[in-house]
Amino acid sequence: MTRFDVPDMSCGHCRAAIEKAIRSVDPLAKVDCDLNARIVGVLSALDPDGLVMAMREAGYKATPLAAAR
Repeated sequence: MTRFDVPDMSCGHCRAAIEKAIRSVDPLAKVDCDLNARIVGVLSALDPDGLVMAMREAGYKATPLAAAR
């Protein structure tokens, strides 16, 4: 799962918009949003750049977080 910092995600509407944006480019994506931490986790066949682009097109700045080792 790729995790993204999304600092402007602050409510249920934001979460829904981000989930919709990601699923518009990958309908099978699994999306997990943590509103308190403002982190979005995505399990997708798409690369992180494609997911970032989808979130940015929805109006949310997203930055991939380093993977835990």
